[in-house]
Amino acid sequence: MSRNWKKQFIILWTGQSVSVLTSAIIQMSLVWYLTSKTESAAIMSIGTLMGFIPRAIIGPFAGVVIDRLSRKKIMIIADLFIAAISLIPVFYGFFAELPIWIVMLVLFCRSLGSAFHSPALHAATPLIVPKESLTQYAGFAQGFESLSHLISPAIASVLFGIFNLNVLMLIDVFGALFAVFMLTFVVIPNTPGVESRQRTGYFSELKEGFAIVKTEPAVVFILIVSCIYSMIYSPIGTYYPLITITHFGGSIGDSALAETVLSLGSLLGAFGLGIIGNKINKMRSFFLSILTYGACLIVIGSIPQSWILIFVAVSAVLGASIPFYSSIRTSIIQTKFQPEYLGRIFSMTMALTTFTTPVGLIFAGTFAQKVGIANWFFASGIACVSLAVISLIKMYKDRDSL
Repeated sequence: MSRNWKKQFIILWTGQSVSVLTSAIIQMSLVWYLTSKTESAAIMSIGTLMGFIPRAIIGPFAGVVIDRLSRKKIMIIADLFIAAISLIPVFYGFFAELPIWIVMLVLFCRSLGSAFHSPALHAATPLIVPKESLTQYAGFAQGFESLSHLISPAIASVLFGIFNLNVLMLIDVFGALFAVFMLTFVVIPNTPGVESRQRTGYFSELKEGFAIVKTEPAVVFILIVSCIYSMIYSPIGTYYPLITITHFGGSIGDSALAETVLSLGSLLGAFGLGIIGNKINKMRSFFLSILTYGACLIVIGSIPQSWILIFVAVSAVLGASIPFYSSIRTSIIQTKFQPEYLGRIFSMTMALTTFTTPVGLIFAGTFAQKVGIANWFFASGIACVSLAVISLIKMYKDRDSL
């Protein structure tokens, strides 16, 4: 482990934060472009699927590649691939209006690059950060991402009103190239024996990744809970503007305020986790974050429609709970397994939760349409609290194995 690992971490995440910021700006711009050009729910659904399919299907197979090769090279190649794909609409847009199929291609390929980049990044972190500091620095990493997501809506709304989409795509090219530039200054060791380890075959190594996960009951339990939670959790972001406007009678400005407060809460929660991360019980905090999230949804779904300021305040608590779920799950996996398996394990984790996300979106859309958005939030909160309570009971009951 390098003595200047903190400097290495900061350099790595400075590049990643800029890349996350530019990606968030472009993602919103692509969605707005599809909305303004088609006003079609079917097209929006297809666009959403384009962002899910590569990560869900290719993810587990990408993990084998990540564990075979240098994580640094994988991230650089993925970023360069995303930059190259973003140049297609840049040049196309100078000669003609961007067709929908170009936008779909960009969404698909960006997701494909993410299927390699995200697991490689999480798998590389334990090669830089000491094991005892992983939870803290997972919180700081989440904080960098939250900060990018906090400021991206305002930047995107301004730029989308000024520039054509093809010109905006240059921002994504810049973000990816900047991340690559910063990566050149980061020393990420290869996993032990990566060059000399005997290969047993692609599918054998894929099966080995699944077998390794099964040796850790705590991680298996967390993954099962995560898949269930993902079905409840994933539609919240999609329908958050909807409940602000249709249920609480807010304006577009109120919706932007609620989203900003949610992101600010996530930012504060992330840096709070960065401060206390090495002092908490990770498993208990993981499940308590789900409990807190559920309690906030119950409040949002049950308060009077005129209490929009209470809704905004609760949004801060809701956001603060998020890093204690996502970052702690990441750090638990990083500390439970040897680095040479983390590419496969993180790819599998991403694929599993990605598969359940569309299920949650379909169910939420049907439920909310029939009973109302507020009742759906309330029911989702009950489901989260129930999941958390059952999980905590099981954790204490099986504390020797978990």
